[in-house]
Amino acid sequence: MAVDAITIVKNLLAFYDFKGKTIISVGAGGGQFIEYARNAKKVYAVDNDKTALNALSNNLTKVNLDHKFTLIHSEFENIKLSADVVLFEFCLHEMKDPKTSINQALALAGDVMISDHWPDSEWAYLVDEKEKTTNSWSALNTFEFKKIQRYNTVQKFVDYEELFQKVKVQGETTIKRIEKYIDRKNYEIPMSYGFALI
Repeated sequence: MAVDAITIVKNLLAFYDFKGKTIISVGAGGGQFIEYARNAKKVYAVDNDKTALNALSNNLTKVNLDHKFTLIHSEFENIKLSADVVLFEFCLHEMKDPKTSINQALALAGDVMISDHWPDSEWAYLVDEKEKTTNSWSALNTFEFKKIQRYNTVQKFVDYEELFQKVKVQGETTIKRIEKYIDRKNYEIPMSYGFALI
């Protein structure tokens, strides 16, 4: 895995206590951060990508967490559940209207927890998400934070092909930006991210 998911989950658990909580996890597909739910009561995992939900299902079975999760293939705006916390898993920047999504989350749960790339992250620029993350943090900044924290990590790759396979879905701008890594081996790309609780 290119990013150190273990450390991100450790930071997430230090930032917010999920123990005994019912969680609506938005953008949960894939499941690289599922260990945060080990002590949770229940997780409604929402994603609009069926393939990502299938990957999440497989990962949940591997780590024996499938009994805690209900997988929901849907756009977040269609969700009518209630929970203790809504967790946006590195996806708020992909929402059509981040502010509306945050308001909806506040209507569904007492706490709203956002994990997302930091706007000035080199990784966000490389994968052509700088503008999106800037917009989502701008929307977040219109709310009062209970808590906010920035973290720095790296994405690690053995070669260009591994990087290319990870980011090719991001489009032509990203593919052009990663050209500088074509001849590099065993390298790191800085990634800054943050957690915000509202």
